[in-house]
Amino acid sequence: MPLMPDAAPWSADGNTVGVVVLHGFTGSPKSVKPWGQALAAEGWTVRVPRLPGHGTRWQDMNITTWEDWYAEADRNVRELQDRCEHVYVMGLSMGGSLSLRLAQVHGSDISGLVLVNPAVHTERPDRFLLPYVSRVIGSFPGISNDIAKPGVDEGAYDRLPLKAAHSLSKLWSLVKQDMHRVTQPLLLFRSRQDHVVEPSNAAYILANVSSPDLTEVVLDRSYHVATLDHDAQVITDGSIEFVRART
Repeated sequence: MPLMPDAAPWSADGNTVGVVVLHGFTGSPKSVKPWGQALAAEGWTVRVPRLPGHGTRWQDMNITTWEDWYAEADRNVRELQDRCEHVYVMGLSMGGSLSLRLAQVHGSDISGLVLVNPAVHTERPDRFLLPYVSRVIGSFPGISNDIAKPGVDEGAYDRLPLKAAHSLSKLWSLVKQDMHRVTQPLLLFRSRQDHVVEPSNAAYILANVSSPDLTEVVLDRSYHVATLDHDAQVITDGSIEFVRART
């Protein structure tokens, strides 16, 4: 299946500081590639994987599950653990969900987390119907391109694949169940105006992780896909400072 423009995975080999950067649900590496490139410019080893079912067509997501997305993220983490002294995980939206799960599983082998508008639940009123609706309807209208900056396209699907969304809800439940197992340094960026992920997500994460080193930064000029929005430089600079201070 042909890839959407700029949806290919991206990587750079550098020194013994490794960073895995994860995109969001229905998105692609395009949404976080500039972030990864800025980290690589520091001389670090960076991986920006394309999660299974993403970057092609929305129907492909409905034949994947959260375990598939996690497996690809985990594969990249393990690759960097074999070659780097320090491994950080960073993620946007669902990429933040996966980052939290990686931290829960890998423990101290993950040196720190940087999350941008991470999701662990939804307040959408139709969420209770998802297990049933997903059996008979393939998709709903999409949730892509929530970006304040004009003319920016994140490279995501224009449909929301429902079987995949149901699987995502299972990942969220597991992540919330084990949230206390997140003990690594954590930097969380949250957009004040986000039309996809509600503020209660960040509040839940901050209240329930066990990280003694915990920082929240509120972004005033960006919507959900803040990695491509007006505050992208704030995220990049903050991420670089975060890693430098803890490596």
